[in-house]
Amino acid sequence: MKAPTSRATASRHRTAGDDPRKKLEKKVIAPAPTRHQRSVAFQAYVLVASLAFAAMAILAHTLGYFPVDLTFTRSIQSISSPAFGQLMQGVSWIGFQPQVNIIGGTFVLALYIAGLRWEAVCSVLAAASVLVGSAIKLIVMRPRPTAQLVHVFSKISTSGFPSGHVLMVTVFYGFLTFLGYTLFKTSWERTALLVFFSFLIVLMGMSRIYLGHHWFSDVMGAYLLGSLLLALTIRVYRWGKPKFFARQPVAKTPPHVPA
Repeated sequence: MKAPTSRATASRHRTAGDDPRKKLEKKVIAPAPTRHQRSVAFQAYVLVASLAFAAMAILAHTLGYFPVDLTFTRSIQSISSPAFGQLMQGVSWIGFQPQVNIIGGTFVLALYIAGLRWEAVCSVLAAASVLVGSAIKLIVMRPRPTAQLVHVFSKISTSGFPSGHVLMVTVFYGFLTFLGYTLFKTSWERTALLVFFSFLIVLMGMSRIYLGHHWFSDVMGAYLLGSLLLALTIRVYRWGKPKFFARQPVAKTPPHVPA
């Protein structure tokens, strides 16, 4: 009876060693202590900015726009480069339906297939944060820019504060940036991924102002709220991984070590 058991054990060991996800983990996933240190460092910036959101929301409810809003919009819309205009429209296009769901779903599915199960779950949680922005829009009810003040490329009937596009990229792609920064070993691919996500987050805000869909303060409010929701998502991620997904296929975290 011992021989079959030994053969079965050896077979399991070979199967585990042949798992391509294990090779992926060994090649690109940083050790758990390093991931923890990077996680703490990443959260430092979001905790300061989030406190200003409540004050900005109150002001946005009482004022249609601030002087800086009009100045900033007219300044950015004065850029006459066709290439810049196409870039702004292309970046903004990513945040509309259905492409926002298709692109986001592809990232979530890729994480899950790669064995990063809890990371995929928290990515869905990050994407769902746009519902918080929708609820705040109904409370603040701030009008969007009008064609009498700035150039409006297309009219949108919903409330303007905060920007849903900017909120989505700040939380969802911000969380993907967090994962890339904390999980992956240093490499040019990691650097390129972080740069791409960072530029997307920054350019999304600029594109919404350029197209006349939001004021500067709508965008900044979304960045502030997004920072708060991103911090919350990271908190949930670090809390839940050692409890529920400590033994997932890739980037395992012992129960006593925060993710």
